Amino acid sequence: MEKIPINWIDDYFSEYELHKLAFKSVLYQSESKHQKIIIVDTHSFGKCLILDNEFQSAEADEYIYHESLVQPSLIMHPEVQNVLIIGGGEGATLRETLRHQSIKKAVMVDINDEVISCAKKHLPSFHEGAFDDERTALVIEDGRKYLEKTDQQFDVIIIDVNDPVDGSPSAMLFTEEFYHIAAGRLKKDGIVVVQSGAVSITDNDLFSGIFHTLNEVFPHVFPYITYIPSYACLWGFTLATYNLGNLDITDEEIDSRIEKRVNFTLRYYDSITHHSLFNLPKYLREELKNSKHIIRDNEPLIKHYPGVSSGEI
Repeated sequence: MEKIPINWIDDYFSEYELHKLAFKSVLYQSESKHQKIIIVDTHSFGKCLILDNEFQSAEADEYIYHESLVQPSLIMHPEVQNVLIIGGGEGATLRETLRHQSIKKAVMVDINDEVISCAKKHLPSFHEGAFDDERTALVIEDGRKYLEKTDQQFDVIIIDVNDPVDGSPSAMLFTEEFYHIAAGRLKKDGIVVVQSGAVSITDNDLFSGIFHTLNEVFPHVFPYITYIPSYACLWGFTLATYNLGNLDITDEEIDSRIEKRVNFTLRYYDSITHHSLFNLPKYLREELKNSKHIIRDNEPLIKHYPGVSSGEI
């Protein structure tokens, strides 16, 4: 039998480690004012969004990432009505937020309207029409500038922006000064949740940096992780609040809130998953205890991921 030729993407985690993905075709590719945008159709994970040579989400398992990012904070909050999303261009974070019947308004602020436009056209299963929901307010602007000038108050703020890699516009969205601004836009019982990068044995600078930086601003900070198959690694998130002092919410209460609040059958998140997310392995708990780096405006953390070679696609 003749061998079928396959196109491969080499996604380098470092000089010494990579993840290979076979793809069928390139659906979209452009260099916008803010980011390089690529959408590919892969054999294993379906359509994948790549920004600035970094994989963002894949059709087959994006629900794992987006339910993990959104659902814990919205379920733990007493009653979410107003949510701010910074980033989340493909619309899946917005989709997960709007699954909650209590939501009156979801403001989504993204710096790049071209990402949103191509997601509307090429990634319909990611947003499922969330951009057209009457509760959605879409703002094309730098997320930090928006927070600095708005007087709106939110129940939950979800920060779903790219890792602060070389040339990315997101570096100033991971600093202590930015988190202070976000804290000032929260209502009573408000929660901030931050996508917090890859978690590994060898490099947790971003994950631990976000955890300790949020601890400079909030009295209660809860890191959590899950495995994302298309990323081929564990991925981190961090939840922070003034008033939520612990994670002592029962399985029964979590499942009851999901049943009452969410107008969709979730595929990943439930009470069992909730508790597994926040149970970090011992090595990671020790690392968070021992590393104390604080990310500040005058000392931002810039990651140097090799990522997808610009000549690969």
